[in-house]
Amino acid sequence: MTFQSMIMLFSCALFLLGSSSATSDTIPALQAIKDGDTLVSNGQTYELGFFSPGKSQNRYLGIWYKKISTGTVVWVANRETPITDKSGMLKLSTDGNLQILSGNSTKIWSSNSTVSMNDNLVVVLQLLDTGNLIVWDNSSRKQSVIWQSFDYLGNTLLPGMKFGKNKVTGREWSMTSWKSPDDPSPGPYYHWLDPTGYPQMFVRQGSVILWRFGPWNGHKFQGLPLENPNPLYSIVFVDNEVETYYKFELKTSAVQRIVIMPDDTTVQLHWIDQIQDWAMYSIAAVKDGCGRYGLCGPYGSCSMNRYPPCKCMEGFRPRVPDEWDRANGSSGCVRNRALDCGSGDGFKKISGVMFPDTRWSSYNHSMTLVECETACRMNCNCTAYANSDISGSGCLLWFDSQSSFSKKIRVLAVVLSASSAVLLFAAVYAYIKKKKIPLMKERGNLYGLNKKSNNVQMEDLDELPSFCLREIAKATHNFDVNNKIGEGGFGPVYKGVLEDGREIAVKRLSETSKQGLEEFMNEIRTIAKLQHRNLVKLLGYCIHGNELILIYEYMINKSLDLIIFDETRSTMLDWSKRFNIIHGMARGILYLHQDSRLQIIHRDLKAGNILLDANMNPKISDFGLARKFVGFDVTAKTKKVVGTHGYIPPEYALYGRFSIKSDVFSFGVLVLEIVSGKKNREFSLDGHNDNLLGHAWRLYKKGRSIELISASLHGSCVVSEVLRSIQVGLLCVQHHAEDRPTMLSVVLMLVSEGVLPQPKHPAFYTEEGRSELESASSVDEDTITLLYAR
Repeated sequence: MTFQSMIMLFSCALFLLGSSSATSDTIPALQAIKDGDTLVSNGQTYELGFFSPGKSQNRYLGIWYKKISTGTVVWVANRETPITDKSGMLKLSTDGNLQILSGNSTKIWSSNSTVSMNDNLVVVLQLLDTGNLIVWDNSSRKQSVIWQSFDYLGNTLLPGMKFGKNKVTGREWSMTSWKSPDDPSPGPYYHWLDPTGYPQMFVRQGSVILWRFGPWNGHKFQGLPLENPNPLYSIVFVDNEVETYYKFELKTSAVQRIVIMPDDTTVQLHWIDQIQDWAMYSIAAVKDGCGRYGLCGPYGSCSMNRYPPCKCMEGFRPRVPDEWDRANGSSGCVRNRALDCGSGDGFKKISGVMFPDTRWSSYNHSMTLVECETACRMNCNCTAYANSDISGSGCLLWFDSQSSFSKKIRVLAVVLSASSAVLLFAAVYAYIKKKKIPLMKERGNLYGLNKKSNNVQMEDLDELPSFCLREIAKATHNFDVNNKIGEGGFGPVYKGVLEDGREIAVKRLSETSKQGLEEFMNEIRTIAKLQHRNLVKLLGYCIHGNELILIYEYMINKSLDLIIFDETRSTMLDWSKRFNIIHGMARGILYLHQDSRLQIIHRDLKAGNILLDANMNPKISDFGLARKFVGFDVTAKTKKVVGTHGYIPPEYALYGRFSIKSDVFSFGVLVLEIVSGKKNREFSLDGHNDNLLGHAWRLYKKGRSIELISASLHGSCVVSEVLRSIQVGLLCVQHHAEDRPTMLSVVLMLVSEGVLPQPKHPAFYTEEGRSELESASSVDEDTITLLYAR
């Protein structure tokens, strides 16, 4: 079969269907569907009944399309047990078991699904417009599913079907081809999702793997012809402790299916066009011959643009040279010299490739690439590492699958030792924790916390070290005014030095602070559970009487506003440092919105809350106003608008609505302030009344954005990066929240060189006496091009 055959249309053949006498989509228990009768879904999309495929005279119970591509079968019940005449019937028993019987009442097929009988049990069979055949239990107020055909895939994947595995029950959702157009029994080709290591898809013929798709790169499975995003469908991938599965959902009324061809090894996507016939929407599943599994063997690379297509990676040679001379590279390659992990073997960057098999890999979606490299270097069996997500996040590690048995024993011994240590630690921690909570409560009473402190839940403090007031007072020279480095609505901030030499920042929430207690607890509940290099680290707390104190790592360069808005100190930040700050802030906010275990909206992003370490790396601070959210872009509403004017968007300032797009707006303001060295609120220019956002917008429309940059940057700026940063900033401060990008898009736009979207007018923009503020209301996704191997 040639690769051109992968774009051939598929039909399960012609069918000898009897006359249809049933029009309902539902039947109760004990009512039979005889050969010649059918069940039709409510929208007339699908039909269930007995049929004969192709030239066969055998009868099968199946589901096919009713109105479009009539007779194309998408599911078969008795694939391996056909009926030889037209005496068959489908019957639902009173306990929920679905059975196919022949004329002499012989059981041909059964769903093997029953529920406990009771006097109120009501079971019904229904064919849905999704193509799912369901046995319902209607005995309670809420319907429950006893059995469904979507759990038993054939050769077709319909929208809404899961494709993967339940790790608890062991149930697999996989596809098997038909033997032929005349025989729907399981054929030689099997398509499944393997959750081992990092999940990926395979197609095999018998026991021989033919094709591989994947792994999941954050948007799609590499090599699979389902594009994401797509106007016709959306893709869902779930990977957790219970199950790993893939599915797609329709966005339009177009009917789609994925089929394993009965005479080939390809996976194809079909859809229904306006003339109601099958048509290919996507490209073939495998773009060229390099898609065949193991074509060039271990450590070999493949390209159809050269002959022979296989080539060993740098530092490797053919395992069997004679075979490679005959253009057969399946034996793979071996190293020119053995790895010497202890001598510091390095890594080589490989770009533009499909990832190798990930069954012998491990992954962590919260690790950075730098942390990923460190983890790989620490394990001599680690052979390569890369980001697990095309956005540039996560860690994927490959390990030597050919490790000897003795090596496995040593690794196992280490794992067992580590496991024992973990168990011991857990036991000790449980004992300490049991003792700690009463001591906390006793200390709170001892220190005389006033009644507003009753909202303090002591379990929220368990994850943080506590400091005594005497220790903090000594570190700050009794809160000497000369050690004061800041002031906020919560109270003053002091620099301190602990007895072990660590420099700290002490945030003292005084008795007179109106938001002190609320901010204190909010800070502990959020930042104490967050870990990211662009977030300031909370070291501990102190509770003593009416005093509530938080202790942070000390940032020697203090806050961003003290530098960029100061004419003299602004020279400390050339363009490369400012661009690094912009990128670091974006990564930190993306972590809060998407990658942290809490999902946080900061609500008070401003230059004063961006701290700078000794290398001018940004650290987001002050989480007192932060709020947790669940899901994507959730919008909440409050009557109490908090934050800093000049950094909050119109929907929040006017109506109290905040979301992740509120933080995006604040980030955009920060970008324009960093580029210009000017404050948004205090900006003024002769000739118009624009704030900084309006001024940046005017210059952008005239093609003169470069004029926005601070005078201190003229000698160091990279024009392309400056213009890209300004355009990203303007995209973030657009008036309508739905027009603003997500922080994931922001990070990608900052590091890519593709064409950016055109921004609309910013919020709070006025022009010639007319207010624009409404008072009423490219990276190739097929491959991740960052893979390091040794």
